[in-house]
Amino acid sequence: MFLNFFKKKKLGLALGGGATRGFAHLGVLKAFEENGITFDFIAGTSVGSLVGAMYAAGFKADEIIEISKTLTPKDIKTNKIFFMPSGPEGIMNLIKKYIGDIDVSELKTPFCAVASDVKSGNEVDIVKGNLAAAVAGSCAVPGVFSDVKFENYSLFDGGLLNNIPSNIPKMYGCDYVIAVDINSTRGSGTESDKYLDKLLAAFKMSMKSNALKGYLNADIMIQPDLKRFNASQLEGIDEMIEEGYKATIAKMPEIKKMLSSFFKSKKQNN
Repeated sequence: MFLNFFKKKKLGLALGGGATRGFAHLGVLKAFEENGITFDFIAGTSVGSLVGAMYAAGFKADEIIEISKTLTPKDIKTNKIFFMPSGPEGIMNLIKKYIGDIDVSELKTPFCAVASDVKSGNEVDIVKGNLAAAVAGSCAVPGVFSDVKFENYSLFDGGLLNNIPSNIPKMYGCDYVIAVDINSTRGSGTESDKYLDKLLAAFKMSMKSNALKGYLNADIMIQPDLKRFNASQLEGIDEMIEEGYKATIAKMPEIKKMLSSFFKSKKQNN
């Protein structure tokens, strides 16, 4: 009975997509670390898979922040011709450099990269296979990147079908899931005349309906206020990190209440 009561519950984390707004994820992770909250399973879509893979590999939030600030657009988007999509080499090389050329299953924390298969039109939830290819496929925004070959799949961005993958940790046995939506203003359009901004706005509009699944499967949803930041630019990194941190700290009483209620219910049942 004693061991059953103190048996560790499983807590999952779902990191949503949102291009460069993904810097807010780092502030979220920093707040979790400061409050001693760890996760048993991590799922990520698009930039959420990139951040999630680093975190699942054992990197601390400050370490990922330090690495991210050294990156330039050409490190990610390798094609210099504006209208031509880049291949996956930039993201794959980034993963291999900092984590290694490893299998997804070798990460310290169980992890799932969510992608979309252009051949079948189905979601692909990757928990094993080459990590670099899995993350690159999850991040492959159509029009910005070419599709990524992974086993028998041709992968595009996971946000096409599951932008906030809250359901994945529960599929893998998590009792509770905390999710992060860095694109809560999706579908609001853009007044920019830049083609890439319009393309990303159209992409976000397509994600509006599938984001509902993320909300339905999350026990707690964190929503940093990022509407003033352009999802295709690297401006305001520190501010985005701060917004992620503030949004998580604001939710911390609710998170701790949720976690403590688990133990209270277990005690009553025993």
